[in-house]
Amino acid sequence: MSPSSDWIERLPANRLIAEFSLWSAKLSSLAGEIERVDRFVDIYHIDVADGHFSPALLFFPDLVAAVRKLTSKPLHVHLMVTDDILAAQIEQFAEAGSDCISVHVENSGVDDALAQIQRLGVTAGLVMQLHTPVAAVAPYLDRIRFVTLLGTQIGVKGKGLDEQAESRLREARLLLSQRAATAQRILLAADGGIREHTVPLLRKAGAETIVMGSLAFGAENLEARMAWVHAQSRKT
Repeated sequence: MSPSSDWIERLPANRLIAEFSLWSAKLSSLAGEIERVDRFVDIYHIDVADGHFSPALLFFPDLVAAVRKLTSKPLHVHLMVTDDILAAQIEQFAEAGSDCISVHVENSGVDDALAQIQRLGVTAGLVMQLHTPVAAVAPYLDRIRFVTLLGTQIGVKGKGLDEQAESRLREARLLLSQRAATAQRILLAADGGIREHTVPLLRKAGAETIVMGSLAFGAENLEARMAWVHAQSRKT
């Protein structure tokens, strides 16, 4: 099961897009969790961390291969790994069925990583940590389809949104808006600190997609929660 080749163009442009982070799913019954939420999902977000680049330790290629058999929704893999294993990880997660692989602009081999992702026929994205200037992504905009800004410390769940997050999103939104009208669509994503009180702020700051964890998987009424998410306006 896979999405169509033009899945990015098919994503809604008139509402907030939701990436469901499998880090917050009940992993002991992952197939059931995917069946429960799949109709509400725009993209599945799969974090990969090696315990070095990021303090967390998750997920692995076989998980992506298993999820690929359960859904036709796009799978966005976020690689938080050190330079010495980056190329191998890209290869493995592409083979497992990823539709998009995002690497960190803080990795030293960004040029090679983006070339490898493209060569493997996978959509590429870049992620930035809080300490990284937003302008660092500018040289790569013609080669990527996702820009993800972390709003919390990398690889740590449950942290509140950093005070820089909104202004950084506005800066990124301005950077993307200065591209030619004929340029390919690049989605601006907010990841970390996604809560009921922060979603409206992030949306108004320019986020087109949010990475939802417990806000989605822990919702008592997911249909109502997603209707609320979709209704968020970018108007200030």
